Amino acid sequence: MQTQRVWDLPTRVFHGALALLIALQYATGEFGLLGMRWHFRFGYATLALIGFRVLWGFFGSQTSRFRDFVRGPRTVLRYLRAQMSTNPQRSIGHNPLGGWSVLALLTSVAVQAVSGLFASDGIDTDGPFAAHVSDSTVKLMTRVHHWNENLLLILIGLHIVAVLLYLLIEHDNLIAPMITGVKRVMPTRELRFANIWLAIALFVLCAALVATLVGLAV
Repeated sequence: MQTQRVWDLPTRVFHGALALLIALQYATGEFGLLGMRWHFRFGYATLALIGFRVLWGFFGSQTSRFRDFVRGPRTVLRYLRAQMSTNPQRSIGHNPLGGWSVLALLTSVAVQAVSGLFASDGIDTDGPFAAHVSDSTVKLMTRVHHWNENLLLILIGLHIVAVLLYLLIEHDNLIAPMITGVKRVMPTRELRFANIWLAIALFVLCAALVATLVGLAV
């Protein structure tokens, strides 16, 4: 076993920032913390982050690219069988099952952020695009926003439980590497890491696009 750099800084910052933004949006939406104006601002920031992560999944570092961890059903089944054997499989980055968990979480967060742009509480709080679509669309998006909130909470709960199970049962710490960027793994070839300035440029691009769209709607 050797210590190796696994996660780049942009991916780790994204992970922490997204977790914080989701917590803040839940607090502002459910408990009125800071008010709904901040709920929308946190939502816009989340949209920019999701946009960045999608682009980083194609142009980022090796372990952050979708092609590195998104696998077909057969690979996932082989991985599950291996985990039940006496020789469990270890992955450097996301394992085949975790890859689909990442996609499910990203999709749910994206649906939550986009639906919020069109949602309305029917009283005094409307998403920036609510006035530009039909009432039926607003009602649909509002329902999606509420239903998907529960789905997202379930996915987050499953994600946390899975990470804890890996730690307690397989003694595979997935938390520390996402904080430090390094992990103890079997000797392997050097991983490819993208330039951090590319990450900054992609995030600035996504943030500018979100700001422009919201500015046009208001």
